[in-house]
Amino acid sequence: MKEKSESGGGGYVRADQIDLKSLDEQLQRHLSRAWTMEKNKNNREDKGEEGGGQLRPSNTGRRQEWEIDPSQLIIKSVIARGTFGTVHRGMYDGQDVAVKLLDWGEEGHRSEAEIASLRAAFTQEVAVWHKLNHPNVTKFIGATMGSSDLNIQMENGQIGMPICCVIVEYCPGGALKSYLIKNRRRKLAFKVVIQLAVDLARGLSYLHSQKIVHRDVKTENMLLDKTRTVKIADFGVARLEASNPNDMTGETGTLGYMAPEVLNGNPYNRKCDVYSFGICLWEIYCCDMPYPDLSFSEVTSAVVRQNLRPEIPRCCPSSLANVMKRCWDANPDKRPEMDEVVSMLEAIDTSKGGGMIPHDQTQGCLCFRRYRGP
Repeated sequence: MKEKSESGGGGYVRADQIDLKSLDEQLQRHLSRAWTMEKNKNNREDKGEEGGGQLRPSNTGRRQEWEIDPSQLIIKSVIARGTFGTVHRGMYDGQDVAVKLLDWGEEGHRSEAEIASLRAAFTQEVAVWHKLNHPNVTKFIGATMGSSDLNIQMENGQIGMPICCVIVEYCPGGALKSYLIKNRRRKLAFKVVIQLAVDLARGLSYLHSQKIVHRDVKTENMLLDKTRTVKIADFGVARLEASNPNDMTGETGTLGYMAPEVLNGNPYNRKCDVYSFGICLWEIYCCDMPYPDLSFSEVTSAVVRQNLRPEIPRCCPSSLANVMKRCWDANPDKRPEMDEVVSMLEAIDTSKGGGMIPHDQTQGCLCFRRYRGP
């Protein structure tokens, strides 16, 4: 896949797969293949041949700044399972963390060329991810590509196998999408809607200031900490922004959230994140799914050719509806920058309410034609 971007930055560098709790399968494939490459190419590792020599395992004696000390890691219960790995609760150096471990069952199922490509992608993601520092971006703590002398402590003992793992801060609130689903019937107070939206907007504004385009902005990729602060999580397909917009194409992201220019295979830039944010903003306000009755192909066609967007409820305050409409404008140049979105959201008065009233209550919102309960 070619990588492209917009004016004003160095080339997009793939930041591959720190999937955090959401267990994005793309990240899982990267980790699985990276581990297999580690096993098959252990001798070449010392020379840093794979992944541009940026990641060297701990057995080289040259620890990278992001590389974990396995003696400080204790792995606890499983949080979630995926096709290629598991996410565990854990402790690292006394801190509560989430630990993504590779599922070893996939070794030998991929070509060496495929493994090398994915290893390079994982390398670049870690190189980008470990430098990020913002309250609305999930904190990357460390990673290891695995080595034969790696010992990871488990609560019930130790395992001594070549492990590839990623450690990030633990967010007990889970995915934002799950939180919205739980509130599908009663909806969220307007001030909570704005708080969540501002958190996400600030995180994206920070990424764009660092010339990083996320490219897969969706509520499933956002986590909530214990104070309900939103933290951007998955950087599996992120890119560093390049100076030439024509250097970035390819349908990367999740249907329903993808901007028309991305769906159409045209060059795009950070404004694709702004579009996706607009869809997320609608989702946060409505606690509902966009386009629930359309297939992937129908969504793609309607968004690009018919300018399809989620229906904004009539009860939605115009100040918030305006932000949605501006963010998902078909013309990327007409979409605001994320720092402007932050300012617009911060200026909204939440003192008088404005949140949706459940459909089945007296004086409820009649914007949707069918029952919207769970």
